Amino acid sequence: MRIATYNVENLFARAKAMKSPMGGSTADTLAAHAEINTLFNRPTYDDATKTRMLELLEQLGLLTSDTADLVILRKVRGKLLTRRRNGTVEIVASGRADWIGFVELRTEAVDDLAMQHTAMVIRDIDADILGVIEAESRPTLQKFSAAVLDAVPGGQPYERSMVVEGNDDRGIDVGLLWRPTYQLQHIHTHVFDADDKGVIFSRDCCEYHLAAPGKPRLVVLVNHFKSKGYSSPGDRLGNTKRSRQSTQVAKIYHSLVDQGFEHVAVVGDLNDLPDSESLKPLIAKTDLRDISEHETFDWQGREGTYGSTNDKIDYVLLSPALFERATGGGVFRKGVWRGPRTRNPWEIYDSLTADVHQASDHAAVWAELDI
Repeated sequence: MRIATYNVENLFARAKAMKSPMGGSTADTLAAHAEINTLFNRPTYDDATKTRMLELLEQLGLLTSDTADLVILRKVRGKLLTRRRNGTVEIVASGRADWIGFVELRTEAVDDLAMQHTAMVIRDIDADILGVIEAESRPTLQKFSAAVLDAVPGGQPYERSMVVEGNDDRGIDVGLLWRPTYQLQHIHTHVFDADDKGVIFSRDCCEYHLAAPGKPRLVVLVNHFKSKGYSSPGDRLGNTKRSRQSTQVAKIYHSLVDQGFEHVAVVGDLNDLPDSESLKPLIAKTDLRDISEHETFDWQGREGTYGSTNDKIDYVLLSPALFERATGGGVFRKGVWRGPRTRNPWEIYDSLTADVHQASDHAAVWAELDI
C-alpha cells in the first residue's frame, strides 16, 4: 500500500496574489488581506483602527475603487466608507454591526498544461491514499479526478475523495483521495481546536479513519501548517503559529495512541525544516518516524521538497507500527520546474518547458507499506 502527500497549489483556480506581487511583495499583499479582514470583524472601529484600515485599503489598491488587480472589496450590506469627489476617503462604519463585507482575493485559472502535469504527477506516484494540500473544494477535487486525471494516458480516477472546509478563505484546504480498498469510517475536523492564543490551525488537521477487510485501522492526519510567506506582526515568519500547530498535532497523535490506534500517519506541508524549533513538538518529541529516514528512501538527487532548494517542508510521518511495515519511499519531483542553470538538476517531464507550466513548486512525497 502506498500513502503520499502532495501540495498541488490548487487544481483549477489560484489566488492571483499567491503568484503575482503587487507594489511590494506577494507576502505583503497577503498579509494586508488577512489583517484588514481581521480589523473588519472588530465590534468597534476606533480612530486608530479606521486609520489602519485606510492604510491597508491604499496598500491593496482599494482606496478609490472596490476593485483592484489582486483583490475586491465586497460590500454585502450597510456602508463601510465614503469616497468624496475631492479625493478624500473616510471610514463611516462605527463597527462590525454597521455593515457586512470583506476583502476577497481575486483568482485566475490554472494553466492547462500545469493542470495536466499535476494529473501526471498524481498518476505516476500512484498512491492508494493521497493527502492533497491546497485543494479548492471537494467538488473541485472530484472533477479534477474524474476529468483531468482520467484524460492523461494511464491516469486512473480516484473513486473516493473528501475535503472539509478549513479556516483559510483563499481556497487552499486539505483533502484526501483514496482507492476503494479502504472505506472511510470516521472524519474528525480540528478547525475549532484552540489554545489560550485562539484558533490553532491555519487550515485544518483533518483526521481520517480508514478501514479495510483484514487490515488494521489506519488513521491519517492531513495538515497544512502556517506559511513563512506572511504572518502577523511579531511573528513575521510564522514560527509561533507553526509551533502551536505542531504541539496540537502531537496532542492529537498521542490521544489516538492512548485510544489504541497504532497505525497513524501524519502527512502534509508543514512549512518548516525537520530540525526547526517550530516542528520539535511533533518530530523530536513524539515517536513518529519520517519516511525519509528509511534506508531505501529515494531523494531523486536532492534533499529538498520545495522548488530547487534543499528545504524539506513536505512530510509523511509514520507511527512505529507503520514505519516497521515501510519497505521504501521517495520524493517525486518531475512536475517541479527547474531552469537551465539549476545545479544538480532532476528529471522533469518533457512537456514541462517553463515555470508557468509546472504542476506545483512542491514535490510529492510517498511511502510504500507492506500492509
